[in-house]
Amino acid sequence: MASIGYIRVSSADQNTARQLDVVALDEVFTDKVSAATTDRPELQAMLRHIRKGDVLHVHSIDRLARSLEDLLSLVKGLIARGVAVQFHKEGLHFTGEANPMQELMLGLLGSVAQFERALIRERQAEGIQKAKAAGIYKGRVKTIDDEAIRKAMAEEGASFRKVAKSLDVSLSTVQRAMKK
Repeated sequence: MASIGYIRVSSADQNTARQLDVVALDEVFTDKVSAATTDRPELQAMLRHIRKGDVLHVHSIDRLARSLEDLLSLVKGLIARGVAVQFHKEGLHFTGEANPMQELMLGLLGSVAQFERALIRERQAEGIQKAKAAGIYKGRVKTIDDEAIRKAMAEEGASFRKVAKSLDVSLSTVQRAMKK
């Protein structure tokens, strides 16, 4: 039985020191990305690594997921594999044994995390809109122009994903360039 830690912060410049600092862990997986989806490198590595009988330690529910659907799916999936899940801040421990109160708390706190994420996105959109109106925000500087992407698509005759990978840009960047 191993004690596995999962730590997440939203950006690379944030500090992870306060999360699970008092827990003895055999292995730690740390993501420095948003929890908007479960497509996070270290989360996926942890899910591949963790085994039956292990205990997953997470500082708080919103560190694992910001979507109620993702949270419930992750916790239920881990429990089904025989992995216990411990959320330290909330004091919740899931082992697969029926505990209606803990399941209720997981649902409620997961909903709060999802609501928080929605508020953050709303405030961010409002801030961008105001900055654009003031002429301050012009968007991110492009690292590659649309013509270079179109040229790569024509030369390679490849899929959007292959071109995105070869140019080291996101899939959505290639899709946007090809739409224009």
